[in-house]
Amino acid sequence: MSSFTFEATGTRWEIETPGPLDRQVQERIVERTRHFDATYSRFRPDSLVSRIATAPEGGRFDFPDDAPALFGLYDRLHAVTGGAVDPLVGRDLELLGYDRTYSLTPAPDRAQAEAHARGRANWSQDVLRDGSSVITRRPLVIDIGAAGKGYLVDLLAKTLHEAGFTEFVVDGSGDLRHAGASVLPVGLEHPFDPGMVIGVANLRGRALCASAVNRRAWGDGLHHVLDARTGLPVRDVVATWVVADEAATADGLATALFFTGADRLAEHFDFSCVRLFWDGRAEVSENFDGEVFT
Repeated sequence: MSSFTFEATGTRWEIETPGPLDRQVQERIVERTRHFDATYSRFRPDSLVSRIATAPEGGRFDFPDDAPALFGLYDRLHAVTGGAVDPLVGRDLELLGYDRTYSLTPAPDRAQAEAHARGRANWSQDVLRDGSSVITRRPLVIDIGAAGKGYLVDLLAKTLHEAGFTEFVVDGSGDLRHAGASVLPVGLEHPFDPGMVIGVANLRGRALCASAVNRRAWGDGLHHVLDARTGLPVRDVVATWVVADEAATADGLATALFFTGADRLAEHFDFSCVRLFWDGRAEVSENFDGEVFT
């Protein structure tokens, strides 16, 4: 297998294919990630979502033509989790210190109260959509971290399909999309010891995404997985792994499982999963293809 690696969205990406990617395909992939970052990164002052966050009276903002699929996924996740998954959670992340400058210093209580004086932003109430356009009435901080990286994995997989590849692995720093007839064993990394795995998933022609409270953690009990209804980090679940047909779905469900049980999510989505709790319990769906050691 040949490997093409590059840096994008603040992390390392790797694409494996049976033969090397030609320069034109590499350039298409890199350009696609740059365009995605210029649209959705809340850490770039020149991005589209940064313009939305600084628009005093809101406005109408035009996203790429493929954005409705991502927003539609958020509609479903927001509904099934009762609002716990919400791409408008960005302001709460900033207030806890996960901001553009990575200050990792929570804002004073008074500043947090003032930020929510008009109520906590809500995806189903504070955003109107018209096709690929978003309409807002006040500054809103969009953060697509729950499903965005998985969605970009899918976009790059589409680029590879269009280039004629039927076998490949797109690895967005652990968010995977596999294509081909072979089975790819993937270790489930222990959330508190990267040198250990708690199990193995057998991946074939599907996507695997994970989320854990240790990936972006700082301070006392502060990490990036927030319940959008409260703006507070989750406590009971420490790590999740989801296998689904598309990486965006797997990525979004890996976040949703911190708030909502697999049985409830399975009423709306086709997936398998592993969920690890603080006390060491592991919850494994019956249709999970693999092995869990604990």
